Amino acid sequence: MFNRDRWKEILEVLTSNWFRTVLTAFGVFWGILILIILLAAGKGLENGIKADFGDIATNTMFMWTRSTTKSYQGLPKGRSFEFKIEDVQTLKDNIPHLRFISPRNRLSGFRGGSNVIRGLKTGAYNVYGDYPEIINQDPMTVTSGRFLNQNDIREKRKIAIIGNGVKNDLYEKDEEVLGTYIKIQGVNFMVVGTYKKNSNDGDGEEGQKEIFVPFTTFSQAFNRGNDVGWMAITAHDGHSISNLKESIISTVKEKRKVHPEDDRAIGYFDLYEQYNRVESLFGAMGFIAYFVGILVLLSGIIGVSNIMLIVVKERTKEIGIRRALGEDPWSIKKQILMESIFLTLISGMAGISFGALFIYGVNALLDANGPVDMFLNPSVSLGVVVGAMVILIISGLLAGFIPAQSAIKVRPIDALRTE
Repeated sequence: MFNRDRWKEILEVLTSNWFRTVLTAFGVFWGILILIILLAAGKGLENGIKADFGDIATNTMFMWTRSTTKSYQGLPKGRSFEFKIEDVQTLKDNIPHLRFISPRNRLSGFRGGSNVIRGLKTGAYNVYGDYPEIINQDPMTVTSGRFLNQNDIREKRKIAIIGNGVKNDLYEKDEEVLGTYIKIQGVNFMVVGTYKKNSNDGDGEEGQKEIFVPFTTFSQAFNRGNDVGWMAITAHDGHSISNLKESIISTVKEKRKVHPEDDRAIGYFDLYEQYNRVESLFGAMGFIAYFVGILVLLSGIIGVSNIMLIVVKERTKEIGIRRALGEDPWSIKKQILMESIFLTLISGMAGISFGALFIYGVNALLDANGPVDMFLNPSVSLGVVVGAMVILIISGLLAGFIPAQSAIKVRPIDALRTE
């Protein structure tokens, strides 16, 4: 391995016909480059789509009511009903492994004009009545002040936490926000905090134009009684919300006197199930990327093997002389294998380097021009690079094995007769 004469001979063989060597190396170079670009593109797409989920707790389902489609216990079909606040405690008592159950109400600001006033400024925003636990299910960064707490719920405080989008609309740039009042449908609320949500589209200001108030205050101020618009339910880690979903729905059906087989009465969205579908999709995409990349790489390896066969044929007389002078067959075999591995590794490392430069260039463009929808931070892990190097070494051995076997099968007397 560390014999200077051996490496000098390898370089002489590979540089004796530069054009042929470059064409041979290009097959391996192109294969590893395609593999890296495909994996990086898949990772960028995966990052972009997962970023759309934000930091929301993925082991979560959302549940709401719809009209019944079956009569039950003397109640007619087509009946509208609402969840009640006591349903939350019912679920906590009957369904194990639930981490958070957040009853929610919403006052929409996008229909019927502006619903929030501050001085001479107005705006239309979604106003949510929530419990403090919602920040664990739909994470946000409190940029000033505080978020909701249990005292706000118990004392029905008229306080509000506003998004940065609301702040930018209703306040001047350097104006103090905390302690000021906004009027939501004629009811005054004191602003005690501001927040920012993480988003894939820059600041995502549209996603920041929301206002959170205590659930109990919302119910009292806007005459919702003990009605619940919908629930966000999160399971403990290690327990899939998808597995608990049927029990949850059955429990609230029994509580609200809904027919057990009425599948239309309660609507739900299983975020965990959707997230798993995305995970499976990108697992399949990764497999396809590896499959295509390795096939392209294999074509390059076959090219290396063919060229090494030609090189061995050209050196038949030389090999015969070396055999006649007593050189060990394994030494000749090792020489051919090292030439094959060296050519494969050099071309493969060039492909890895160009792939890294390509990924760096794409990320630089994304940083300069802003993120692209559903595409974010394409990259390849160190493990993939190490794996590619292992593939290259194995491929080099395979590419050189047949030519090496061919070289040692030549009898010295036959080789010396070759013209």
